[in-house]
Amino acid sequence: MPNTKKHYVFLTNNFMLPPLTIAQLYKSPWQVELFFKWIKQNLRIKAFYGTSENAVKTQIWIAISVYVLVAIIKKELKIERSLSEILQILSITFFEKAHISQVLTSTDLQKELYETCNQLNLFDS
Repeated sequence: MPNTKKHYVFLTNNFMLPPLTIAQLYKSPWQVELFFKWIKQNLRIKAFYGTSENAVKTQIWIAISVYVLVAIIKKELKIERSLSEILQILSITFFEKAHISQVLTSTDLQKELYETCNQLNLFDS
């Protein structure tokens, strides 16, 4: 950074981080907001189950691990569906006794899910 002879004061309750790191965090709060937005949208974390640092970190790491595993499945099986669609399909068919590639590549998946669904119809189709 150029020496501008300006003096800034940053307030923090994290005394373990060096001052330069705190200043950089203040400089880019929007990146932190975007990161948490991405987590909510892609990792489907709507609320944290615990409030301790360990609980939050554990939940985020589990969600990231699931996201990466699904991305690997998508790449290895050459699936054309989006990651969010794959996650949705897996959440519906979690206890199905079918090979994962069969579940994710089925062209008639909507019909299969609709026929095996226990939900009653409100309107006649």
